[in-house]
Amino acid sequence: MQTTRVTDLIRLDHVWFRSQFAALAAARDDPATLASVWSPLSARLEVHAAAEESLFYPRLLKDDADAVDDTKDAIKDHNEIRDAIKDAEGHSIGDDAWWSAVDATEHANDEHMEEEEKGPLIEFDDAASAGEQAELASAFAAFEIEHAGARGITIEDKDPEGYVAENS
Repeated sequence: MQTTRVTDLIRLDHVWFRSQFAALAAARDDPATLASVWSPLSARLEVHAAAEESLFYPRLLKDDADAVDDTKDAIKDHNEIRDAIKDAEGHSIGDDAWWSAVDATEHANDEHMEEEEKGPLIEFDDAASAGEQAELASAFAAFEIEHAGARGITIEDKDPEGYVAENS
């Protein structure tokens, strides 16, 4: 029996994010649909980042000297995604400024996912035991369920250096 790995859950979230950005593009001229896609997408992006910052990256930092740079980069990416989401919230859904902010969110998120998929996720797959993967997967899924819609999450940028110092 194969156990669920936290890296699988992260990758599944990445698939969902890509599909939702595609849904936004397909609904470009329909503000009601844009709102119904954007609201859960923007909330889930933050929940996903918070789950990674609470569970995945602290664990990655324990094993891998190379993880420091990857973690700092991930925190910077999360900050860029948060900032772009905040920018979008300041505009009317569907207007040019909103689209510019959504495009910035998608760009920052795409870069983050690509970097994660080529580095930290593979490294963690190699370093973590099946038991660790399963335990972290369970905690990650519970975190995302508990905070669905970004309930209880403070949406604020983090200092990458301070984050690594706290979690190393």
